[in-house]
This record gives sequence, C-alpha cells and structure tokens, in this order.
Amino acid sequence: MTKETDSREIALDILMEILEKSGYSHVILRQALNKYQFLEKSERAFISRLVEGTLEYLLQIDYVIDSFSSTKVKKMKPVIRTILRLSVYQLLYMDRVPDSAVCNEAVKLAVKRKFTGLKGFVNGVLRNISRNKETLTWPNTSIKYSMPEWIVDMWEKEYGKDVSATMMESFLKNKKTTVRCNYANGTKEEILKSLEEQGVMVTESGVFEGVLYLDKYDYLDSLEAFRKGLIQVQDLSSVFVGEAADPKPEDYVIDVCGAPGGKSIHIADKLHGTGLVEVRDLNTYKVELIQQNIDRCGFSNLRTKVQDALVLDQESIEKADIVIADLPCSGLGIMGRKPDIKYRLKPEDLTALTSLQRDILTIVQSYVKPGGKLIFSTCTVNKQENEENARWFLEQFSFDPLDLTGKLGSEITSETLKQGYIQLLPGIHPCDGFFLSAFIKR
Repeated sequence: MTKETDSREIALDILMEILEKSGYSHVILRQALNKYQFLEKSERAFISRLVEGTLEYLLQIDYVIDSFSSTKVKKMKPVIRTILRLSVYQLLYMDRVPDSAVCNEAVKLAVKRKFTGLKGFVNGVLRNISRNKETLTWPNTSIKYSMPEWIVDMWEKEYGKDVSATMMESFLKNKKTTVRCNYANGTKEEILKSLEEQGVMVTESGVFEGVLYLDKYDYLDSLEAFRKGLIQVQDLSSVFVGEAADPKPEDYVIDVCGAPGGKSIHIADKLHGTGLVEVRDLNTYKVELIQQNIDRCGFSNLRTKVQDALVLDQESIEKADIVIADLPCSGLGIMGRKPDIKYRLKPEDLTALTSLQRDILTIVQSYVKPGGKLIFSTCTVNKQENEENARWFLEQFSFDPLDLTGKLGSEITSETLKQGYIQLLPGIHPCDGFFLSAFIKR
C-alpha cells in the first residue's frame, strides 16, 4: 500500500470522528498526530492539511458533490460521504496532487472499507468534478466562504459586506503558530537562536515585541524552546489581555476561567517573580492542563485552583487587584483554528452564552478590590456577547471603563479604546477575532 493511501486513510478516520461522531477537530487531530508521530513530517503535514482544509471548505465541498452526484451528500453512507469530501478538497485546493491519483486513491479507500460495490460511483463522481472544476461558480456568499448563512447575515448586518468578506476570507488562509516569549526564562536572542538552530522559520509580529510566528517546524514538543518554557503558544489577541491588565509588582491576580493558562503565565512573567496569579477553572482535567503549562514554564508565582466561576468563593471577595474573566463564548473569532465551530453553533447558542457570561460576571466582579481592575474578554465576533455585555456590566456594577489608549501597541488603534474596549476582527487586525474590555472598580 502506498504511503499516500496510509495518510488518506488516517485523514478519513480523523474526519469520521469529527463529522460523524461530533468530535472536536483540534482535539481529535492533535491526538492522531501524537499517535502517528513516527510518520515523516511531510506526511503529518499532509494529514493536517487534508483534515483542516476539508473542514474549512465543507459547505462548498458538499455543494460541489451535490451538483455532480445523483445521490445527495446527506443520503450517502458516512464512509463514502467522507471519502468524497476529502477527495473533492484535494481536487479543488491541492494542486500538487494529480487528479488521477486523487480518484484512484479514493477508489482504493472505498474498497478497503468494504464498499467495493460503490467504487464505480466514487470514481464517476470524482472524475466528473475533475473534468468540470474550472467552470464552478458559487451561488451565494455562504457557499463561497463555506460559512453558514445565519453567520453571514449577522456579520453583514453588524459590520457590513466588505468587512464580513475580509473576515471570512481570513479564516480560509493558512495560520502560522503564534507564540509569546517568556522573558523571565530567556532573552529574545537566546529564544531566537534556539528556534533557528532547529530550523524553525521565525517571523516577528511587528505589533508586540515578544510575539513570534513559527513555521516549518515538526511538532511543538520537538522544540527545545517550548520544552524549556522559553515560549508559550498564545495568539496576539490574547496577549493584549496581559497588556491591558498591566499588573504592578506584588499584585494578586485571579484568572477565573484560565485553562490552558496562557494569559496567566503572561501576567506572571510581567510580575517578575513577585505577587501571585491564581488560575482557576471548572474541573480537574482543565486545571491539570494549566498545571502542565506552569510546570513547563517553571514560574513560582502561579498556583491553580479547581473552582466553578458560577459559584461564589467567599474568601476571594474584594481580595484581587486584577480579575481576568476570559469567558465561555461562541468562538466565532477562532474559526480559522477550529473550523468545526461554524457547523456546531446555532443562533440560539449566542443568547445562552450571553446569559452565562452575565451570570459569571455578576459573581466574579465581587472579587475585585476597590480601585482594582476587571478584564472581560472573549474570542468571538458578535455584538450580543461583547459590546452589549460590556455595556450591561457598566450599568449593573460600580465600575468605570479603563482607558486602553496606547496599551496595545501603536499598530492597534480604535476610537473605542478610550471607552475601555476593542473588538478585534480577523483579516482586519493581525490576530484572531477577539473582544477585550477593561474596567476599574470605584
């Protein structure tokens, strides 16, 4: 059997887990890549691209299959449906793979999965698409960007057609890994040297001095800089939380929904070994994830606690100089990294999440000392969860907006910074979609 069949078969299994059994793409893919770490770097890269690309373009791919198949996608057997989907992605978006090879390997997969009787159907549909792919056109914006119609409608209403199109286009572009340097553990020169010696392609963000983009590496644990805690995976948008928090030496900081710990580690780094950052999350599994990151980075001014943010912790009332509340949200800003979000989410979920955020904010605001700060953030792009909740918070509690002008670097500008918040938009700003608002307690 060819290596390519092996790689495609692994991609098929991963996609079956995600699309047919509702697995989370980033979890299933990471587990599979860990399991197949013995494969060549190029093979694992091929598997990642096949899985992520098929998910990113799923609505478009299904439209194409339905246009050329007498049996519609929804009526197909799950294995056949998934073989066709990953094959159509290759036909449309992977120029290096010859169309004939895509069709042949798809037929082999169908036979291997005991669907010999359908190999003619698979071959026929794919060859028909291959012959006609140059003439394909998209009937609407939803199919063009593979984005559910309700999200397209919401964004066009909130941000206009041009900005919405830019955002949707940005989700379909390749994302490099973003990391932040832990300067408590090493200088920038040491970090760059370590990465470059291992053949990593490093680009500086140009927005925030300690943020780097990594490319051309194998996997994170293979990087000495990662193992030694010199770098922490963290998007630029989430780095802005630490910048907005701007801790003073000896501050006591509570991060109420902290897994996997990136924001807290950043704040601990900024405290230069002083003070204390307490990172909390809902259950032992999430807190163990945080602890792994803390152990790797080796900071002594961090501790973890299993604590449901919806349950008031009496001992914390008015104790914290800073509370970080990066709250559960719809995740519309990170669809470029977790493309299955757009297919799971329903419009009513936004209302439920907005309400959950209010319930958490009602409790955790009580942990802030008079004169202390609360930073509320989400990784979504949706006014209901973001601006409306920030406005609601100011109406309900004795806080004022904290002016963020100049806190996020010269590249990030917005009239709203003076009012204590910013909505970062993917494709418009150099980061994921993210909302950040800062308040100070009277």
